[in-house]
Amino acid sequence: MPRAGFYAVESGKISFRRDGNWYSDEERIDNARIALLFSRSIQRNPDGSYFLQVGDERASITVEDTPYVVKAIEEDPEKTLVAVLNDNTREPLDLNSIEISSDNVLYCEVKGGRFSARFLRPAYYDLSRKFEADKAGGFSVLVAGKSYPIRRKPG
Repeated sequence: MPRAGFYAVESGKISFRRDGNWYSDEERIDNARIALLFSRSIQRNPDGSYFLQVGDERASITVEDTPYVVKAIEEDPEKTLVAVLNDNTREPLDLNSIEISSDNVLYCEVKGGRFSARFLRPAYYDLSRKFEADKAGGFSVLVAGKSYPIRRKPG
């Protein structure tokens, strides 16, 4: 008797794309519970590749850009910013880790600095309310009276 698990999708290519959605082959996975399960099950191999681990079952995945995305930014009562990730976790936004790519996409470190996360457009707009231009022609994030420069992402 076959065991339940990833066998139904094992023949397909599972990927997490820069739009913050999961795909099986070229079809977006629209089931929110499956997408959340996948987002909560991401693991990284020593070689830097990614896989899903659910119980004893394991499936290789392709991560197009980052394994996590920032869906929204919230401000807590202490005036610190909180990142809402695709696995529905909330964590303090590491303002010192924010970088901008050459194509104007924001990134930050998440999960204790173990992973990078790409900002989805709504989160970018949430954070942009805190942007201020600096004298060097760049931008900083102003939070609780302190300015945090947005660095250029290498590459």
